[in-house]
Amino acid sequence: MPDQNAEVLIAGAGPVGCTAALALARAGVSVILAEGGGTLPLELRASTFHPPTLDLLDELDLTRRLIPLGLITRDYQYRDRATGEAAVFDLGILANDTGHPYRLQCEQYKLTQVVCEMLDDYPNAKVLFGREVIGARQDGDGVRMLCFTGEKEELYTGRYLIGADGANSTVRKSLTMRYVGFTYPEKFLVLSTPFDFAAHMENLSNVNYVADSEEWCVLLRTTDLWRVLLPTVPGEPDEKFLAPEYAQQRLNALVPRDEPYEVAHRTLYWVHQRVAETYRVGNIALAGDAAHINNPLGGMGMNGGIQDAIVLAEKLIAILQEGASEDMLDLYDQQRRSIATEFIQKQTIRNKKRMEALDPDSQRKRQAEFMRTAADPERAHAFLLQTSMIQAWRDSQALGHT
Repeated sequence: MPDQNAEVLIAGAGPVGCTAALALARAGVSVILAEGGGTLPLELRASTFHPPTLDLLDELDLTRRLIPLGLITRDYQYRDRATGEAAVFDLGILANDTGHPYRLQCEQYKLTQVVCEMLDDYPNAKVLFGREVIGARQDGDGVRMLCFTGEKEELYTGRYLIGADGANSTVRKSLTMRYVGFTYPEKFLVLSTPFDFAAHMENLSNVNYVADSEEWCVLLRTTDLWRVLLPTVPGEPDEKFLAPEYAQQRLNALVPRDEPYEVAHRTLYWVHQRVAETYRVGNIALAGDAAHINNPLGGMGMNGGIQDAIVLAEKLIAILQEGASEDMLDLYDQQRRSIATEFIQKQTIRNKKRMEALDPDSQRKRQAEFMRTAADPERAHAFLLQTSMIQAWRDSQALGHT
């Protein structure tokens, strides 16, 4: 039986929970990280690390470990599918704003694997697998977290609890908290294939937002695969979109082939835009998808969650080790929830609207505007500060000093 008490309990060993655990453990805070699965989740899911996230992970000695596991992407593009015209945005423009003027294409599970290996060196940190969090509550001036092992229940106690257990968060539900927002009528389909689109589509970047008046898509390159994200028609059965012949049809619409595409993975999922009504109830705080969720266009979900984790860890360290007031948790709520509502939600909704213009005239105007922005260094710089999340991080930090 593991020690069942720590200063901070964390539900969920995804990138957010793992990052929070590492930040706390490095500061000497005792941590228990509980994960429901028997091993770390290996879903592909998020794969883009933005510059400010890489800056923050650098402070945890993580960025240098992740770079060999991913692809450094120094530019990305908005592409017109019909004409092949591309507005290319050079992240090098951000060299004076960040230590990492690029995106890193690296699957999120690689981050969690690296972090858990690092946590092995910290006796004050325990990572427990096969512990599904089934309840959480405030208990006096501390917290309780109830886990199920598949055979029995185990109770863990601590001073604080971080709910980083995803969009269906048990911690959030235990707090009877509303998850405010909406769900899009269409699902997104992601098809992963080793086929090299860059060898067949001229001047393709590693990250490409491809617009079309009939069917838009996103093409993302990782170390081993290309990931193709596509919208689906609302109301149609899942079986249609997950059928092998449907994948072949959609991929052949991009690059026609005489032989079938190899499809390594296919995922179909609902797309949400939601934010928890508060990130803090007593000694329990939410972070990542448990606190906010958005469509994946722009790669802001995981990055926002990792930034949540680092800000929250800083607050908890100040409370536990420096005698700071627990009002710091209200400040965390103010900083991060405002960024989720005022920036991430609005930006990702805007990103989706940009992609799905249906009439050709609107599509041409959209592409022309991207081309003008990319060609103007001042406008491109302002645009990249927004889309890279540098400005959002600056705004969050400014809120922390008001």
